[in-house]
Amino acid sequence: MSDIEIGRAKRARRAFAFDDIAIVPSRRTRDPRDVSVSWTIDAFTFDMPVLAAPMDSVVSPEIAIAIGRLGGLGVLDLEGVWTRYEDPEPVLRELRGLDPETATRRMQQLYAEPIKPGLIKDRLAQIREAGVPVAGALSPQRTAEHSKTVVDAGVDLFVIRGTTVSAEHVSKSTEPLNLKEFIYELDVPVIVGGAATYTAALHLMRTGAAGVLVGFGGGAASTTRASLGIHAPMATAVADVAGARRDYLDESGGRYVHVIADGGLGSSGDIVKAVSMGADAVMLGSVLARAEEAPGGGWHWGAEAHHPELPRGHRVEVGTVAPLETLLLGPAETADGRTNIIGALRRSMATTGYSDLKEFQRVEVVIAPYQHS
Repeated sequence: MSDIEIGRAKRARRAFAFDDIAIVPSRRTRDPRDVSVSWTIDAFTFDMPVLAAPMDSVVSPEIAIAIGRLGGLGVLDLEGVWTRYEDPEPVLRELRGLDPETATRRMQQLYAEPIKPGLIKDRLAQIREAGVPVAGALSPQRTAEHSKTVVDAGVDLFVIRGTTVSAEHVSKSTEPLNLKEFIYELDVPVIVGGAATYTAALHLMRTGAAGVLVGFGGGAASTTRASLGIHAPMATAVADVAGARRDYLDESGGRYVHVIADGGLGSSGDIVKAVSMGADAVMLGSVLARAEEAPGGGWHWGAEAHHPELPRGHRVEVGTVAPLETLLLGPAETADGRTNIIGALRRSMATTGYSDLKEFQRVEVVIAPYQHS
């Protein structure tokens, strides 16, 4: 792809968001009932390619269990209210009712409560007792401190999730996490991210990660673009990381690393496009925060919203749409892409003639910028 001249001293590559592309039907169609949307990572197979994002407004232990029973994977934030407070409900109630003018400062205060290793064990044990796969997430800054507690608690999938995660973090003041060494010494598969470029993703794949999260500052509650000036249009980001997966497959002699789109996924159409760009699965935040059972109660926020030094997110109102099962599996009662998201993925795959997710990654797409009315 040729560069575009911004000015005499700077050129840039054109990048595309999901709104900029469209999927093209082929000569073949299928019955949606014949389409498989399952995916496998390491020893685990899931009926749907959905991971619930480790955000307090999205995943509680109860929600992780419910999503697991529906065929997805709920990832618990191990730095959230469930590991800071024995009874998080009063805190969640306060978070849901905060005045917008003072919300950020109060969130910083509430999340200053220390993380308690005993609560990490208790929350993960609660999920495990329900008989569903157990996944928990830590930021790179907290991974070394709490990883042994997490692994000892019996986690099945370990997620290291930050605004951006690199395999070559440089610091003069602290000892950075050696991802390759850390992953090598673990007995559980690790999903790590976010990454938004071919090179960054390729380096993460070389650490031994089982999956790479793709995205940077594109979520509904994020203000990273406004505060840091950094943003990665998701269609291009996913396609670039999928390219890294392809090349690493050859480089490693057949090791397949899963690409998980994480951010900028506001509707079922965005999820469909993420898979068409090469994603094996999607990590959903605001989409699932709209569920009636979601702990945010119609509000949504991430860890960036309460960063103690430089908040890069808001607590946003996303509303309540439907019960979790209806939101994921239908039936839909609206035509806006917010419910029956798995049914929409099935139908899109069937309409274009593909029978499984890996096949659908080869679907034809065109550049067709969406014109908002």
